[in-house]
Amino acid sequence: MESGLMKKKEKDLFHVIHKVPSGDGPYVRAKHAQLVQKDPETAIVWFWKAINAGDRVDSALKDMAVVMKQLDRAEEAIEAIKSFRGLCPRTSQESLDNVLIDLYKKCGKVEEQIVLLKHKLKQIYLGEAFNGKPTKTARSHGKKFQVSIKQETSRILGNLAWAYMQKSNFMAAEVVYRKAQMIDPDANKALNLCHCLIKQARYDEAGMVLDDVLQHKLPGSDDYKSRNRAEELSLELEAKRPGNSLLLTDLPGLSFEDDFVEALERVMNEWAPTRSRRLPIFEEISQFRDQLAC
Repeated sequence: MESGLMKKKEKDLFHVIHKVPSGDGPYVRAKHAQLVQKDPETAIVWFWKAINAGDRVDSALKDMAVVMKQLDRAEEAIEAIKSFRGLCPRTSQESLDNVLIDLYKKCGKVEEQIVLLKHKLKQIYLGEAFNGKPTKTARSHGKKFQVSIKQETSRILGNLAWAYMQKSNFMAAEVVYRKAQMIDPDANKALNLCHCLIKQARYDEAGMVLDDVLQHKLPGSDDYKSRNRAEELSLELEAKRPGNSLLLTDLPGLSFEDDFVEALERVMNEWAPTRSRRLPIFEEISQFRDQLAC
């Protein structure tokens, strides 16, 4: 009897240490191959078997996509999610979108990122994000923490701005970064905003944004990577500042961006803390999809 209890405790401890679920189905075998045997190819085979057998399909699909990404099979992972996400419950669709965004980044599919990020913003506007709850539990480096709608909104806006940067659309990126900073400011987004302003030769404005990081006014300013990047941007500014900074109105080809900025300002002015979590900014942003996709 004691021997049986001891074996059960050892088995339970094994699952806790290796973070492998208990059981003997194809999904459990896939996780064992992934986390214990460190055999990603075998893990993918078992993940496919789990999907076909209907064994924790949503978890199998997400975990398989992550393993495929690690093996530089991101394109295959994208097709797998698109083909089989219909088998997953509605509550899993948001996390599948997050996996897709990471895969699009890996493949350099910027347009697809922008479309999906705007879709996620629209979900927040409609109150559908987090399955209608004000917060969700997230995990990073093995630790769980709570994320609010406000934080998620700023994060998605930051990702959208980053996607515009990849298209060298620095003015659109600047506008979106500024809105993200209004909601939940941090040093990383401030440094990216500074970069956008430098690219537009607006060095004085870039310097003011950078000063907030150098003076430790923003969360994350003390981070090692942030400090290094701030120093690099500071050196870049010093090298370019002797010339005259351009004003926003001096930049060519501004017509459609003027409209974009005006619309964002208008809808952001409507947002106040007492309003619901359906932020009108995101519905308005979606109306400019064709104008911004250049």
